[in-house]
Amino acid sequence: MRASNRPGVELSSAPGGGNRRRVGARQRSGSNRRREARYGWMFAAPFAVLFALVFLVPILVSIKEAFFAQVPAGTDLYGGGELVDTFVGFDNIAAVATSSAFWTGMGRVVLYALFQIPIMIGVALALALLLDSVVIRRVGFFRLSYFLPYAIPGIIAAMMWLYLYTPELSPFMDYLPAGTDFMAPGTILASMANMTTWTYTGYNMLVFLAALQAIPQELYEAARVDGASGWQVATRIKIPMLRGAATLTVLLSIIGTIQLFNEPSVMETANPWMGKDFTPMMMAYNSMMGTVTPSGSGPASAISLMMALIAAVLAAIYVLVQRVGSRR
Repeated sequence: MRASNRPGVELSSAPGGGNRRRVGARQRSGSNRRREARYGWMFAAPFAVLFALVFLVPILVSIKEAFFAQVPAGTDLYGGGELVDTFVGFDNIAAVATSSAFWTGMGRVVLYALFQIPIMIGVALALALLLDSVVIRRVGFFRLSYFLPYAIPGIIAAMMWLYLYTPELSPFMDYLPAGTDFMAPGTILASMANMTTWTYTGYNMLVFLAALQAIPQELYEAARVDGASGWQVATRIKIPMLRGAATLTVLLSIIGTIQLFNEPSVMETANPWMGKDFTPMMMAYNSMMGTVTPSGSGPASAISLMMALIAAVLAAIYVLVQRVGSRR
């Protein structure tokens, strides 16, 4: 085939040359994609290994342990001998499912969640809206100040609040009405809720603030052109667009509340009437340590699995209710 005399136009001198170039380009493109995929897996490998070691493997081990119990190896009247792991099937899970102590503790944390989570999420949302407004200057200072309690280890924060709640030690109990007792059976859940709210409000505030800063500014400008006030912008634009962030914070709060441990464990040291099974997480830990019966890794793992199942059910119910509400 004769080459064209027009500049910038070249014709192949051999039949099928264009097809060969396209095939070669596809092969090079496929090779590049495979190479990029290998690089991606190489970068993701450290995370995948650590995720498997610290998350997946413990879950699998816990599931396995839930079907075993430690029983004496001896055969005499009083057992005797070393403790050995024995397969007991669903006995551990059935014992947890029929345990009044477990369900009483679960009732406490559900009641705790019903009033603590709305208050914490509401305060976090209000703080985020305030920091995202034009009213506050030096946003970085307030953002760090609100987040600072979350940086304090949970057990240290619980010990600090126990000090503030103890009448003989607290610096402000003398200024409260006579008879105020933050560790009475009727108020101790509210006292622990105050600890959790103080610790995690700043964290949830950052989640809301990040979602607010992702909202396009054009929406605000259009609303102001239409004459919307600051309150209308907040209630009709900002809050409705925080639905995803609210779902995340509430789900994390539900899971965290089911695992409530630091606050009641510290409070129990000064209030023995609470018992070692005040919450399901305390019950699981003390079962593992042998301070409550049944004890051992098997019963403790069974409690953990029941807690995970209940947390999943509560989270699913919340998501379902939210979806139904958003469709209306």
